[in-house]
Amino acid sequence: MAIDNQKKAEILAEALPNIQMYRKKIIVVKYGGNAMVNEELKKAVMHDLVYLSTIGIKIVLVHGGGPEINKTLEKMQIESKFENGLRVTDKETVNVVQMVLAGKVNKDLVCQIGNLGGHAIGLSGMDGGMLKCKPFDEKHGYVGEITELNMDAVTETLEHNWIPVISTVGFDENGNSYNINADTAAAEIAGALKAEALISMTDIVGLCRDKDDPETLIHKVYISDTPALIAQGIISGGMIPKIDGMTKALRQGCKKAFIIDGRVPHSILMEMLTDEGMGTMFRIN
Repeated sequence: MAIDNQKKAEILAEALPNIQMYRKKIIVVKYGGNAMVNEELKKAVMHDLVYLSTIGIKIVLVHGGGPEINKTLEKMQIESKFENGLRVTDKETVNVVQMVLAGKVNKDLVCQIGNLGGHAIGLSGMDGGMLKCKPFDEKHGYVGEITELNMDAVTETLEHNWIPVISTVGFDENGNSYNINADTAAAEIAGALKAEALISMTDIVGLCRDKDDPETLIHKVYISDTPALIAQGIISGGMIPKIDGMTKALRQGCKKAFIIDGRVPHSILMEMLTDEGMGTMFRIN
């Protein structure tokens, strides 16, 4: 149904307090999943980021690219293996990860932001010594655990009102490259930047009391409540490391964190610029 001009004006007026709250603040957005492989959704996400940047919000985009990596590995006849939700990454696989994430996926996003009138610079965790790593463990190979962060390249980009688009590839002192979980990297970056918010775009509506019933969405969670939610099985599986990362970001100075449904067009705007929001917000208190 079409919205008349008066209603559009009312919507913009209602968004003003939230625009003022976030203006000149840093928002870290973790982007991946279905929103990345669906071209229509991808354009909607990039449009939203350009819009937020245009109104003075400092956006940092951290992206994965699992489906694109899988597709490339399949073409090269390299088998994809996963352990506990993390890609088992040998030397051959990490070279593909670096090529796909820091190359094709990263530059496609930078180009799309530019085509929508925004300004973006593509970076990886290897640029400017951003994400120094050690192996996460022996069985996962070149999956990286971040040991040191250098945000100089990111802050310099933000000072010029450009959007840093960061692929989650790290390095060690021996020149090896590492595949870093995008949720983990985004949380570490949000904490290091003392971001106003960390927004994780996922394939679910948020944290639900019943994972199969979106009507049971929990709108706000205090991190002190997360152990009880884990004990009840409400937080389980792949959600545990995601929320562990958010908890660490909040304790390092990020103000709040959100899980939102990246399958819904303009979900970022709905979460940030409306009072109701649409996902789950995590806070310290």
